[in-house]
This record gives sequence, C-alpha cells and structure tokens, in this order.
Amino acid sequence: MRGAVAVAAVLVAVFGGPVPASAAEPTAETLCKISDPRINELSGLVSDGRRWYGINDGGSKVQVFVLGRDCKVQKVLNDRTDPFDVEDLARTPDGTLWLSDTGDNKKDRLTVALLELSPAGKLTVHRMTYPDGQHDTEALLMDKSGTPYLITKDILGEAKVYRPSGPLGSPGPTNLVKVGSLKIEATDTPGGPVGSIGSLLVTGAASTADGSVIALRTYTDAYLYAVPDGDILAALQRTPVRIPLPGEKQGEALAFEPDGTLLSGSEGVGQPLRAVRGAAALAAKSGAPSSTTGTAAEASGAAGDGAGLPILPAAGIALVVAAGGWFGISRLRRRSRR
Repeated sequence: MRGAVAVAAVLVAVFGGPVPASAAEPTAETLCKISDPRINELSGLVSDGRRWYGINDGGSKVQVFVLGRDCKVQKVLNDRTDPFDVEDLARTPDGTLWLSDTGDNKKDRLTVALLELSPAGKLTVHRMTYPDGQHDTEALLMDKSGTPYLITKDILGEAKVYRPSGPLGSPGPTNLVKVGSLKIEATDTPGGPVGSIGSLLVTGAASTADGSVIALRTYTDAYLYAVPDGDILAALQRTPVRIPLPGEKQGEALAFEPDGTLLSGSEGVGQPLRAVRGAAALAAKSGAPSSTTGTAAEASGAAGDGAGLPILPAAGIALVVAAGGWFGISRLRRRSRR
C-alpha cells in the first residue's frame, strides 16, 4: 500500500492534480420502489415524460419494461432476439429505444451491438467492432443527430469513448473509432458492490430530451455536463457537476425527465427509483469550458485518440492499481455471461 501511495505522489507531481468536479447540493428523493420480481437487475432507464422504460442487465431475450409513475409494470415490449449482455438504454426524439448490448465482462466478444426498437415494435440489430480489442461497456449516449457514443467501464478508472465510423449497418458490423477518454475521480460517496473502487467505474449514461445536458454515472455518483452546441466530445472536456447518489446497492440506471429531473436506480428487487430535481439546470449553469482542456478537435485528435479529454485524476489510477486484482470483474455480476 505504501508503494501505491508513492506511485500516486509521482503521478500527481508529473501530471498535476485532478480536475475537480463541483459537488451539487440537491439530494436524491425516493419516488417509489421497483418491486416487480421480473426487474431484478435494472441497468438502463429512460423517460418519455409519462412513463418510464427499464431494462434488465443481460437476459436471453429483448425485454423493455414500461413502468407507470408508481413503479408498477404496465406492459412489456418483447422480441425473441437473444442478446449477449444488454447494459444501457437510450431514447431518441422519435420514440425509438436503443438497447446497448455491449457488456463484456470476460473481454471475449468479437462484436458488440445496438438493438434499435422502433415505436411500432420492429427490432433491428446493428453490430459493431472496436478498433483496439475488447471492452466492457455499460454506458450509451445518443447525440442530437442520432450518433451513438459508447463509454467503457474500466477497472483502471479510465473510461474510453467510441462512436461508429459511419452510418450503422444492419447487421453490420460497423467499425467503431476511439474519439476520447476520461478518468473519474474517486469519491467517498457510500454505496455499490465494490466499495470506493466503484466510484471510478462508469455504469450508465443519460441525456436530456433536447440533448442540452448529458450525464455519466458510477456506482455512487452522477456527473453532469452541459452540451449547449450538441457536441458531446466538447462537453466531456468541461468540468462536470457531480451529484452524489449514496446508498444504492448496485447503481447502474440513469435517466432524465423532460423537466431536467435526474432519475437513478439500482439492481435488485425492491430498490428505490430516486429523483434529483433541477439537476439539468445545475449543469447548464456550470457549462463553461474548463481552462485546462482544449477544443473538441483536440479531443478527437487527427487519429481519433482522444488525448484532449479531461483527466479526473492521476491519483485514481494509483488507487485501483493498489487494489491489484481487487476482486475480478466477475464479482460485479452475480452470474457469468455467455
């Protein structure tokens, strides 16, 4: 452990301290509890303003649960397509639901996929390949033009950002390109299945209906970024507003209501669905670019290496390295994926 502290000291001396995320004052309030036993691993969530749509982690068929404002299931949208490991959910303005079949705990998938579920119930599979090997990805963002961004979950605390090289094919695969990366600062917010290390791992993402604010989450906190011009890469260079989400058993679901309320939820039957009111407005007020970061062009780079996105922080790497094999990725899930 002493050696890890020394490594952290060297990293901070060389690279400087972390870019801070400003902590927001509002706290999450419980709206209701999701007690339906069919939703035992809530991993993705979106809202259309009247209903909530939720998905389980994994599964052997496509299922989207439509929930009322009392957290009770009103209906289930089904398709017989057998996904590998669904992790997140996004919704575009036309009502299309996008399921991110991108989980890969064992890092052995040749392709990942986005599952496009139209309002009419038609499912289209879009397979994709990474340019640099396998990644476990639990977060999906869609920009205003409908371009998807995948944000990886990395045990070293470095989240890599990918997007398709062109229009999505069906079935594909479409090549992904790396367009950025960022590191999350460790926090002392309690919760999650793996202690403080969980505050480094990106487990979900969300966007407001108009695309003006995006959010990433870890097991313990949410990070909100203003997107005034629709440019997600530029937004990720800004200093985020951090909203603690303490006490969630295994927090992975994140969504925005049309009024800017932030919703969060956890895996496990009987877990609460919580709301942070006014969250999007807080991010919009704090949306000035950070003086320590460059432009969006620098973020994506000529070769798409994303060197310009913020690092939050070098010390976070040392924390995870000190954990050394901590518990293995498999303990983040209660069962192995196919």
